[in-house]
Amino acid sequence: MLRALYTAASGMLAQQLNLDTIANNLANASTVGFRETRLQFQDLIYQELVVPGSAATQQTTVSAGLQIGLGTRAASSEVLQLQGEYENTGNSLDLAIQGAGFFQVQQTNGQIAYTRAGSFQVNQSGNVVTANGDILEPAINIPTAATAVSIGTDGTVTVTLPGQTASQQVGVIQLATFPNPAGLLSNGSGLFTQTTASGDPIVGTPGGTEGLGTLQQGMLEDSNVNVVDEFIQMIVTQRAYESNSKVVSAADQMLQDVNNMVH
Repeated sequence: MLRALYTAASGMLAQQLNLDTIANNLANASTVGFRETRLQFQDLIYQELVVPGSAATQQTTVSAGLQIGLGTRAASSEVLQLQGEYENTGNSLDLAIQGAGFFQVQQTNGQIAYTRAGSFQVNQSGNVVTANGDILEPAINIPTAATAVSIGTDGTVTVTLPGQTASQQVGVIQLATFPNPAGLLSNGSGLFTQTTASGDPIVGTPGGTEGLGTLQQGMLEDSNVNVVDEFIQMIVTQRAYESNSKVVSAADQMLQDVNNMVH
């Protein structure tokens, strides 16, 4: 009965973490480039009262054994790299990636981060930056006098200057992908950083031979959170939490009955 209390408590704690994850997904249902997170569970160790295959007699062995599980725990949180819906903004510096890949940005600490949020702007120096001021890598500088900016599906950036009929190329946007994108570290603000689990970045031209997606100018990729699925998962999580709490109540009642018998 004491074992049941701790086992059920582990289930309640795991479902609390699951609800926290669902809450974060729903809170970011409208966040550009957000990636849904899914919690993965893992059963804990087992108490082996009778080991499978142990001797029952001199001629026979136990076929199944007797093992009692000791609960569950949250093992990992997987970031789902599913494509989000597209939103047409008409802004020339809004970019969406159709397919695999991440934009590369240089943070203020010099570290390269990766994002699917393509809502870019131009800073006071003419560099293309994120809403937080992180510079797009490799750097793209838009001349102040430019009257139009065009970005091709292959990342080629051209501008039109006053008095010129031909457009002028000012740079090429590159994308990065990873052997295991689910292993990236979420840093907030739509940014991810490389880890040992993600592997080293594979950098290339959009639509190139590296399997990277293409760019769509004037569009943004919305969050890939499915609100309906999240509500269903929230109901399932709540019911699982209630079930574990009922186990705690049942074990407590049984302990109370034993105490009453002793007294």
